Amino acid sequence: MEGMIYLDGGALYRGRGFGAAKTNVGELVFNTSMTGYQGILTDPSYKGQIINMTYPLIGNYGVSELDWQSGAIHAFGLVTRDISFRPSNRCSVMNISDWLARQDVPGVYYVDTRSITKKIRNEGTVKCVVSTEDITRDEAERLLAETTLRYDYMTEVGTKEVQHFSGNGKRVAILDFGIKRNIITSMTNRNCDVYLFPYGTSAEEIMSVKPDGLFLSNGPGDPEEATRGIEVVRSLLGKLPIFGICMGHQVLALAVGGKTYKLKFGHRGGNHGVRDIETDKSAITSQNHSYAVDADSVEDKGMIITHFNLNDGTVEGMRHRELPVFSVQYYPVGSPGPNDSEYLFDRFIELMNTGKGGRSDA
Repeated sequence: MEGMIYLDGGALYRGRGFGAAKTNVGELVFNTSMTGYQGILTDPSYKGQIINMTYPLIGNYGVSELDWQSGAIHAFGLVTRDISFRPSNRCSVMNISDWLARQDVPGVYYVDTRSITKKIRNEGTVKCVVSTEDITRDEAERLLAETTLRYDYMTEVGTKEVQHFSGNGKRVAILDFGIKRNIITSMTNRNCDVYLFPYGTSAEEIMSVKPDGLFLSNGPGDPEEATRGIEVVRSLLGKLPIFGICMGHQVLALAVGGKTYKLKFGHRGGNHGVRDIETDKSAITSQNHSYAVDADSVEDKGMIITHFNLNDGTVEGMRHRELPVFSVQYYPVGSPGPNDSEYLFDRFIELMNTGKGGRSDA
């Protein structure tokens, strides 16, 4: 099966196809993780994107029943230098090509992923066609011209109904922009009583379960498109402790009146250094985002910048000067990635113990 990657601007990469026989148009990005491809592909934050993996061999440990971060692959395509059709892992139930085929997702391998990565770094993320259907260059150009990229996927990738994960600890309401399963697991492992709410849920509905705190999840797209989420968060500021990550961090910034902006090529991978200004310690973090918070826009809205990225100096964390509210731009837990920042869940629980909650029976 032939494979093609065609970039807006005319760059063409031909290789071999795997996975589904299909053609998709999406935003081409790169990820620097060395492991965790199954968690990456099933992370809802990748909805609408075609992922170019910088690590050259993907699929060597197959696909397991344990590593899903949601119920499906959300990425629109996968690009890699080479893949393994014969994985070696006792937990593997199929190879990556069969998995992508079942999920109706195309993949292309045997292309120069280093060249693609350098192109994205130099020119920025770009609209792209990924195809395993042997289409022509003219057909790819037509598809690019006809397709408009979407940036509002956070409105539809999360849960469609309220879900309850029972626990005897603090009651946490999660506003779902496209959450990863391991975030919920990190809460339930701490015995939290978790309610997962769909995007579009009103502040009144959230407060009806009498939560001790509100968690704002990760998710795909442009945070400015999450208008209903921004409105809900704004109305709940000061009413209970709030902890936001990734998309939730950006939504929080917009809710207090700040601004966000799109990065040239984003941060994606499990090796991003972050400095905590208040503790003077650094951590290696797992990240996946295209947008960042404008520091100047939130500092005069009551926020203090607490973390910054060691590579480019962008905002990686903030907290409110007076309210029990804080957020980070990265995943506090790995899968894939490091676990340096799991303490943030404990900080949130401590904040719920000392901050203002909505429950009368706590």
